Amino acid sequence: MWIWILIIISAVALDQGSKLLVSEFLSREEPFVIIDGVFRFTYVENRGAAFGMFDEHRWIFMVLSTLGIAAMLFYLWRFRPESKLACISLSMIIGGGIGNMIDRVALGYVIDFLDFCAFPSLWMWVFNIADSFVCVGAGLLVLYLLMDIVKEYKAAQAAKCADAEENDDE
Repeated sequence: MWIWILIIISAVALDQGSKLLVSEFLSREEPFVIIDGVFRFTYVENRGAAFGMFDEHRWIFMVLSTLGIAAMLFYLWRFRPESKLACISLSMIIGGGIGNMIDRVALGYVIDFLDFCAFPSLWMWVFNIADSFVCVGAGLLVLYLLMDIVKEYKAAQAAKCADAEENDDE
């Protein structure tokens, strides 16, 4: 259980620490180029949901995010899944969600600054550490669910084979 709490706290701390540094030292007008034409830090105040979507409906998104975070916390606390992968992925999503929620409540917007600009026609969004935790956590959760589906399918096939062998023996 402590690993979940550590992941959540680490995600929030890394996210909020990076945003504090960015808001303190990064220019609002000029991006800071890390790798020319590939990656830069660009200060953006995101007033919407993921990637700036739904900026007109901030309160609805905040309520839904809060409910989602609360539901995942309740699930982790109450049901304590046996899978470490499921717990880690949910913890990453929760930590990232809390990191962005802190900005939304305190500032009215989320600070984004990670800007992969190598393929502007393919990827044009600026994001932050919390977004990364949410996306990686969601990816790991999908991986866990797919692995669980395969495991259940194999168990069902093994049970069918065992039943078939038992019927053949009779």
